[in-house]
Amino acid sequence: MQQPLRDSLLFRPIRIGRMELRNRIMLPPHGRLVGDLFGGERQAREHLAYWRRRAESGAAWICGLNGFVGNVTIPGFEPTGLGATVRGVFRLPQFRERAALYAKAVHAAGAYAAAQLILQGGMPGSPSGVLANHTNNQVPHVLTEPEIARLVEEYAFSAGEAAAAGLDGVELHANHEDLLQLFLSPATNHRDDAYGGDHDRRMRLLLDVLHAVRRRVGADLTVGVRLNMDELFDGGYGLDGGLAIARALQASGTVDYLHCVMGNNWGAPSYIQPHHYAVAQWSGLARHFKEALDLPVVYTGRVTTVTAAARIVEDGEADVVGMARAMFADGDLVAKARTGREAEIRPCIGTNDCLHRVVVEGLRFGCSVNPRTGRESEPPLPPAGAGRRVLVAGGGPAGLELAALLAERGHQVELWEREAELGGQLRIAARAAENAAYGDFLQFQERRLAALGVKVELGREALADEVAAAGFDAVAVATGARARRPAIPGADQPFVVEGRDVLLGRAETGPRTLVVAMEDHMQPLTVAGHLADLGREVTLVCPTPAIAPLVGRYSIGAPLAKLSAAGARVEVMERVSSIEPGRVLTRNVYSGAPREYRGHDSVVLACGGEAESGLYTQLLDRVPEVHILGDAYAPRRMSFATRQAYELARTI
Repeated sequence: MQQPLRDSLLFRPIRIGRMELRNRIMLPPHGRLVGDLFGGERQAREHLAYWRRRAESGAAWICGLNGFVGNVTIPGFEPTGLGATVRGVFRLPQFRERAALYAKAVHAAGAYAAAQLILQGGMPGSPSGVLANHTNNQVPHVLTEPEIARLVEEYAFSAGEAAAAGLDGVELHANHEDLLQLFLSPATNHRDDAYGGDHDRRMRLLLDVLHAVRRRVGADLTVGVRLNMDELFDGGYGLDGGLAIARALQASGTVDYLHCVMGNNWGAPSYIQPHHYAVAQWSGLARHFKEALDLPVVYTGRVTTVTAAARIVEDGEADVVGMARAMFADGDLVAKARTGREAEIRPCIGTNDCLHRVVVEGLRFGCSVNPRTGRESEPPLPPAGAGRRVLVAGGGPAGLELAALLAERGHQVELWEREAELGGQLRIAARAAENAAYGDFLQFQERRLAALGVKVELGREALADEVAAAGFDAVAVATGARARRPAIPGADQPFVVEGRDVLLGRAETGPRTLVVAMEDHMQPLTVAGHLADLGREVTLVCPTPAIAPLVGRYSIGAPLAKLSAAGARVEVMERVSSIEPGRVLTRNVYSGAPREYRGHDSVVLACGGEAESGLYTQLLDRVPEVHILGDAYAPRRMSFATRQAYELARTI
């Protein structure tokens, strides 16, 4: 019989450097997406409240501060790219005050607070003017030895400021195309001086930094290094090279632990892996480091469940496990696991919209599965003054979340869903192999509704006359979106099928399929990937100049790698103008130049959805109060739907 999670080694203490951790759960940096600690007062409050909540839940070690180190540039140079900086946070006049507030919030809840020291490579500095990815073609500056010496001192200064603010540790970010990784890698370090050439000289910058840090802070601060176990990059170091770096770090006597990760900036995998990869897919590699070292080993990478975290520790793959996006999904994850309430943990499904909303679209932070995340500085939704009878029409992501939130406030809630199962389009998307976690979230929502006493009626379509006659005090229309069928000549022919029907197994396709993409996020890639899994020869035709422009750089590599490995063909800037038996005609969206595709047995439409808003308009004058949300209002992604549910739940 499997032991309860609360009895796992995961929840036993461990010493890392100067830190006596109450358990083996570490939170790497990610709270900056919620709010910038060094920004305005509101952002700082949001940032602090986020970490405070996770520490109060029981997390032992919060390495949550994105500590951007001051850069070395000429006057007037403007570094660009994600994480680019000139001054660095440790040089800000408010650094000590704000970092001390962070440390105080974490310490008050019994956890340890640390910072990661980050200096992104190629912005502009590098060892040799070469980057470790093929999707960024800006040429970096080659650092001189005097510039390197200034950077070493800047790292030491930064660690000293962290210690002065009351932090317990710092972690050097020597991975994911950080400047330190560029110096470690034979793929990007081609120098022939003291800082490049053989293994020992490629190690020199990192070791110089570590020794300088130790001279500044002594032994009182816990110091670690975050390292790619294997670069997975042509010409880069492999597992043996990673182990050699780790052994050299241990031999230096400067580090208290090693943090093992995988992925480069925008590759496949990226360093923040989406749901296309297995849970904790690379944790087995960490075992090599744990067996080779006397230092404690931390593993981070797609650890989305406490069950996975416990297995990693129990199996001896790592001493401590890092969890980030799972903490977005449920701020009470540690407390629930520790008290035997695993079924109540809201699962992370790995969409990465938590990053892409902020990084790609400049929107406010939002977690797809938990609209409360990022609002920890706000009071929770209050109990309803007087419970009302509310109907939620539609059981997709928006309707499920709204029904639960309203029931939690004390309303009497019914949910009517036309289909025989809950989930809407999320249930359909879950049929793709890489989206299995979507089903876990739907099961969580079903348990949540049942525990709250929400009356769920499946197979019942919300018809205007029935709804009006039922006497509800308020109705929320969350009826989702029907498949969008574009006005393309020939789109009504029998060999043209809808992508949703392909995922559901309701439509057959021939061996050669052409997918028409008219949706800017993941749907066309999901449909094309599913067809590839079925053994089809796939051509994906996109009208946009970039493939899936709303899928951010952290996620896009995984589905494209899958399609490439399957031999799929992807075309961009092509608008389908006509579909005929045996051929599909397109035009370039800019020049209008015609093109022809021949030999496809089936055409599959992946064109997004159109709002199913009819019920809302029919009820406008027939019920006391009617609302609309989710795709029924305007088709968008899941994070939009759940955030709308939260905002609407405030008002009913």
